[in-house]
Amino acid sequence: MKRYLPHVILLLVAVLAYGLLIPQLGFYWDDLPISWIRYQLGSEALTQYFSTNRPVWGILYQITTSVLPHDPVYWQVFALFWRWLGAVVVFAIVEKLWKDKPRFALGVAALFLVYPGFNQQWSAFLYSHFFIVLFFFLFSHWLMLRAMEETNRYWRLTALGLVFSALNLWMMEYFYVLELMRVGVILTALRNETMSLRERAIKTFKLWLPYLTVFILAVLSRLFIFNNQVYGIGLGDSLKSAPLETLVNLARSIRFTLTLVLRDAWLQVTQLPTLASPQSILGSYYFVVAIAIFILLAGYLFLSSEGTKRFQIQLADSLWMIGLGFFALLLSGWPFWLVGFVPSLAWPASRFTLPFLFGVSLFFAGIINLIPWERIRIALLVSLVALAVGRQFLTANDYAQDWQTQRDLFWQLSWRAPGIELDTAIVMNEGGLSYYADNSLSPVVNWTYAPDLHGENIPYVLLYPTTRLRSDSLPKLEPDLPIFTNYLAGTFHGNTSRVLAIYFSPPGCLRILDPEVDRVNRSIPEQSLMRFASRLTKYELITNVSTAQMPEPYYPEPEHGWCYYFQKAELARQFEQWDEVVSLGDAAFDLGLRSSDPVERFVFIEGYAHAGEWARAVELSVQSFEESKEFMDEPLCRLWERVEAETAA
Repeated sequence: MKRYLPHVILLLVAVLAYGLLIPQLGFYWDDLPISWIRYQLGSEALTQYFSTNRPVWGILYQITTSVLPHDPVYWQVFALFWRWLGAVVVFAIVEKLWKDKPRFALGVAALFLVYPGFNQQWSAFLYSHFFIVLFFFLFSHWLMLRAMEETNRYWRLTALGLVFSALNLWMMEYFYVLELMRVGVILTALRNETMSLRERAIKTFKLWLPYLTVFILAVLSRLFIFNNQVYGIGLGDSLKSAPLETLVNLARSIRFTLTLVLRDAWLQVTQLPTLASPQSILGSYYFVVAIAIFILLAGYLFLSSEGTKRFQIQLADSLWMIGLGFFALLLSGWPFWLVGFVPSLAWPASRFTLPFLFGVSLFFAGIINLIPWERIRIALLVSLVALAVGRQFLTANDYAQDWQTQRDLFWQLSWRAPGIELDTAIVMNEGGLSYYADNSLSPVVNWTYAPDLHGENIPYVLLYPTTRLRSDSLPKLEPDLPIFTNYLAGTFHGNTSRVLAIYFSPPGCLRILDPEVDRVNRSIPEQSLMRFASRLTKYELITNVSTAQMPEPYYPEPEHGWCYYFQKAELARQFEQWDEVVSLGDAAFDLGLRSSDPVERFVFIEGYAHAGEWARAVELSVQSFEESKEFMDEPLCRLWERVEAETAA
């Protein structure tokens, strides 16, 4: 049992950091388009999607999606499993390199497991496949170390190691250059063997040669057989045109990245929840950190002590750890530096920190290992890991809230628009959601309004104007211009004369913008471009015939609060069903429901006015104006001008 104790400890830490909120988590970012393509458009569409970028990785998706259903809970557990398994292999690698340091190996694996620089664990459909490839990379190193020990099984283990190395190299580029770390691992494994420098170099090269051959073959295949058509290497062109400037900028990028992954990422663990945070979050955070400390201390207590070593041996071990970790760090960033990407701690660029996980963990642990007192080393490692667990738990809570917000968005859209005509483009403001891009949300629109879709013609698209303006997807915010969006597995062809402009700023309700009123609504930030986009709204694209079918992961339907009554009233207003608007308004106000945005009263102002309840309409107008005098004057004037024109007849 003691043999598997580190694995159990790592599993408990993984669950604390990533698993406690799994029932509340969903699909995020690229989870949605890739899973929608696979589960709705079919396996052939998924093959087409990956045909220009990582086709071998696409085969992995085909395998996993044939086993797991389109349910976020399964994928959250799946991602957690592979993240944990990667940490288990890290423990095994470090334990083989430093055989008398099981506590140190556990520390490295725990740092690897909860590294706070990567904060996208919960995009589980996407990143579970990253973690599988990372496992392949790490497992090939462990097999190599076993082959070095078990000479009677050398070629069998080496062959298996080569297979896993090849899987990493041919599937994706994130851990591609990091494969060269292998020579450092070999040198570290041979450090205590007595031999001359020449003998050491020859033995290292012989052990490395099979893997180096696979690496060279992978490079050649990338150059001459399959070249990534999405991201091209821009460093070569820059070196030709401005070599000195390019090298200086490259050096700055490397320095910035190393500072980011080594210092800034870990400083995040000191950002504790504020006293203004909900008490439930505060209590949960401190509970999670306390449990993490208890689990880690218990693990260290039961693992063999490293004992007292001579200072020279301790120093030599630490320097090898730091050296191997730093070597890995220098190799980790090249897939991004070569194409001009710079890692960041912000979403979604924090994904670029993934290749740095092993190097950072080993480097940090090596620094801590310089401390001569074991109890202080353990206390520091436990504190770092526990705080990182707490940080990840807080981020998981943010993801859970964002999934709920995104579910609310589409339920509100289905209430407001029971049906939407085909070939409609939805233009929506950016910022209402934290972990979704516009191409994350387009699949949900299609999933909802075209649930039986098959084929290459995509009937709906959702666009952020701040992202897509002046592109083929959205040339200008003017009518009668073509819209084209390529999803690789299919294409959308539309026109700016077939647009619904939507504004969503929680806790406010989703609003399909009014082309008359909202163009002068200064409560909509100008930089969102939605005031300009409101002019494109065509209400007639919304039908009263219900075709919307909410996808299974979006159930259960939220409680019918203010936004439900608002959306239904807006739908009734569109079809001039004024009695229905009044009935919905009376019901909402009688229930004590209140709007979060004064504009949300406008539909009821208009409804009461058309029903002849002028006093009530004026009362709501005054409330809206008093609530936001700075912004509501012009929109109210436009609204009442329309009411006057329509009721005068």
